[in-house]
Amino acid sequence: MSLQWNFVAAILYFEIFVVILFMLPFIKSYMWQKVFRSRWLKILTDYAHIYFKFLMVILILLFLDAVREVRKYSNTKVDINLPEAEISMNMKMFRAQRNLYISGFAFLLLFVLNRMSKLISKEASLTASNEASLKQARGASEQAKKLMAEIEELQKEGKRKLSRSNSMADVAMAAVADSEVTKELKATKEEVTNLTNELENAKLDLKTFKKQAEGVSTEYDRLLVEHAKLQKQLETQDGESKKEN
Repeated sequence: MSLQWNFVAAILYFEIFVVILFMLPFIKSYMWQKVFRSRWLKILTDYAHIYFKFLMVILILLFLDAVREVRKYSNTKVDINLPEAEISMNMKMFRAQRNLYISGFAFLLLFVLNRMSKLISKEASLTASNEASLKQARGASEQAKKLMAEIEELQKEGKRKLSRSNSMADVAMAAVADSEVTKELKATKEEVTNLTNELENAKLDLKTFKKQAEGVSTEYDRLLVEHAKLQKQLETQDGESKKEN
């Protein structure tokens, strides 16, 4: 093969190797995402669109040249009485068809690799967002449990204060009305009132927090549905790419 067709064949072999790597099940999408965002590869990806267009133009030109060669040798007539000429023509036709297939498959796999890299990056982003939503939901659940425990403590403390105030009221009514006892009783009643208000506010906060937790759970379910749809789309596109290959 000449230099340009050796170059196209090398590109085709490299594309096949990368496609096989993308299809390996034990290499997860977040691993590829780290590779795509690495420092040494980011230098190349900054100008990836330029490289892609340049390579696409080269492959199109070589593909058109291969088509021209195939049509040229297909329309050429060979003298049957000259077997060497027929062998030479068949060899040229074989090379032209080989170059046509190599350039065509290289051009096709170029688009396949571009699409696969975008889908892998999108899947990695969705997986990361799902994990973040799950962590947020777990944190909200733990916070709700802590708030419930605090509310229970406030309820117990309020009951203790209320029982103390009732006993002190009975003692005050049975004993002589003393000004100091009356003041302490009033202070205790005010404290009980404040604790009751705090308990009601805590209950309102708990209701609000439960609504927020339900919203987070609904958002997480929606993200799981989107993730399942994306996985089905990836499996469908993988099946279509296998059929095309």
